[in-house]
This record gives sequence, structure tokens and C-alpha cells, in this order.
Amino acid sequence: MRCVGADDGAASYDGSRFRPAQGPGRVGGMSDCVFCKIRDGQIPAKLVMRDDRCMAFDDISPQAPVHVLFVPLQHIPSNNALTPEDRELIGHLVLAASQVAAERGIADSGYRLLMNSGPDACQNVFHLHLHLLGGRQLRGSMG
Repeated sequence: MRCVGADDGAASYDGSRFRPAQGPGRVGGMSDCVFCKIRDGQIPAKLVMRDDRCMAFDDISPQAPVHVLFVPLQHIPSNNALTPEDRELIGHLVLAASQVAAERGIADSGYRLLMNSGPDACQNVFHLHLHLLGGRQLRGSMG
């Protein structure tokens, strides 16, 4: 299966990245993680918002007129690495996305929030992130 889209080609799959990271890898980040490099200012991005828990930036390969990525500042490789302590962080990402949807004028017309987890879902950047997509009638099935 060929995965296409915003994450395509950004990183390669390494099955070890799906195990919960221990110590500094989970907290600080990974030296080869593109989102950690954006967080640290090593790679430029069109920042939409940033607070003490997450940042959001426009996707460099948008799949809709509005395509914003919401990324926790803490490096978490995927949904599979989440713990019960991450519940508030995930809620924070969703609320931040809802706020940006309202600011971008798509809250009333509708938008999609999604997270990819693993190679079959085409996750190619192994730093948890939430996609906000909208600005037109979205098409395609959910699977």
C-alpha cells in the first residue's frame, strides 16, 4: 500500500517507535523527529498557535483549504504510546483544534479531526499529531 498525503515521505517506519518511550526520548524528543525540530526552531513552520502544551502549524502539503497540525510539545511517538496521564493533553489538542477551526471560519460549516497511528494508517511522522481539515466539502471514506 502506498500512503499519500501530508505525512508522505517525512520519515520511515521503525516498529520500535510504537513502544512507549522511556525517559528523555518521550519528554524531550528525538533528534531525528521533524516535529521536535519545528518545536525547537530548527525547521521553520507557519505557526498558528503555541502554548505550554502544544503547537499548531499549517501543513506543508495541505489536503484541504484548511489543514493544520496540532502537535504536543512533549515527544510522544503515536497513539499507541499514550498513557492514562495523557488524557488531558489529548483533550487539550482537540479543544485547540476547535478554537482554530472557529478562528479560520470553518466551525459552523464543519471540519474533520483525525490522528493516524501506524503504517497502515499512513503515519509517517512518529510524533503524535492531530490533523484539522476543512474549508470545503470533505470527500472520501474513513477507511
